[in-house]
Amino acid sequence: MPEQRMLMRVGAGFIAALDQSGGSTPKTLERYGVPQVEFAADEDLMFELVHAMRVRIMTSESFARPRVLGAILFEKTMRDSVEGLKASQYLWQRKSILPFLKIDVGLAEESSGVQLMKPIPNIDERLEEAKQLDVFGTKMRSVIKQCNPSAIEDIVDQQFEFAKSILAHGLVPIVEPEIDINAPDKQECENLLRNNLQRQVNGLDEHQHVVFKLTLPEEPNFYEEFTRHPRVLRVAALSGGYSQEESVQRLSDNRNMIASFSRALTEELRRDMGGTDFAAALDRAISGISQASAT
Repeated sequence: MPEQRMLMRVGAGFIAALDQSGGSTPKTLERYGVPQVEFAADEDLMFELVHAMRVRIMTSESFARPRVLGAILFEKTMRDSVEGLKASQYLWQRKSILPFLKIDVGLAEESSGVQLMKPIPNIDERLEEAKQLDVFGTKMRSVIKQCNPSAIEDIVDQQFEFAKSILAHGLVPIVEPEIDINAPDKQECENLLRNNLQRQVNGLDEHQHVVFKLTLPEEPNFYEEFTRHPRVLRVAALSGGYSQEESVQRLSDNRNMIASFSRALTEELRRDMGGTDFAAALDRAISGISQASAT
C-alpha cells in the first residue's frame, strides 16, 4: 500500500474511467458501434460486449504506464477475466496500473437540484473482496445540477461519510461530486462545492487521504489549492460530456490536475476497427489526455 499511495501522489499519467454500469453501458456500446437492437433483450450479452471492449483497451500496448496511472472498474469487470487474471489483478500485476472500484450503486432521484447516491449495500464485504483482488481505491459519484447551498452541503457530507468507511478498510476513496456541465449556474455551484470540500478535507486526520474527481471548472486552476493539500493525494478531472477536444483543452488550462476520462477516452474507438486502426485511435486519445495531465 505505501508503494501504491506514493505512486498515486506523484506518478505520471491519468486515471482511465472504464466503469460504465448498467445504466450507461447502452450509450457506451452505441458510441462504440454496437446498436442497441443487438443486446436490448439480453443484459448478460450487453455486459459481455462491453467487457470485450474493455479487454481490448486494457490489453493494448498503448494502455500502459507511465501514461496510464490508474483505471476505474465496474464491479462485474473487476471480477471478470483478462488474460487469466481478474481484471483488477491484471491491471496491477501485469501493468502496474492502480485499480479502482466503482463502489456506488447509482443515483437517487433528483431532489433540491442534486442527486445523492443510493444507499450502498454490503459495503464492508465488497470492500474486503476488492482488497483481495489488488484494488487500491474506490470511486463514488453524486451529481449537482443546481446551485442549492444546503443540497450541495448534503452531497459533500454523504461523500465523506462513505469515504471514511472506505478509509477504515485501508482503501483510498475517490470523492466525485460531479457538477453537471449544463448547470445554468455552474460557476456558483463550483464556489459552494469548493467551500464544502475544504470544510470536510480539513477535518481528516494525518493518516487519511482521498482523491478528488471534479468537473472541469469554468475558471482555470480553481481547485489548485487541493493539489497542495496534505490530505489529498491527487485531483482528477472528469470530462462530464465535454468532447475529447474540449476536455483536453480545459484540462491543459488547469495546473497539477490529471484526467479521469471515460467518454473522452473512448470517443474515437469502434468495434469494427481493425487492430492497427484501433491501436492508433486509442494511442492518440491516451497521448493527448496524458500530455494534458502533465501540465
